[in-house]
Amino acid sequence: MPWSSVHYPPAMSHLPEPVREKAVEIANALLEEGFEEGRCIRIAIAQAKRWAEARSQRLARDMPAGQGTF
Repeated sequence: MPWSSVHYPPAMSHLPEPVREKAVEIANALLEEGFEEGRCIRIAIAQAKRWAEARSQRLARDMPAGQGTF
């Protein structure tokens, strides 16, 4: 069953909204590939957290000195 920003697995409820949206996107793609639902959820959460960490590092690196982090 495909998920959305309002209908997502309970395991994703603790994620910040942008990370959860990325996790839903990844999980739906994995479902289309034929992965089992539970595995989709676990993989999607892990990958979305990595995505968020990399995004945060890029933003911090690209931010002018003295601006702090977001």
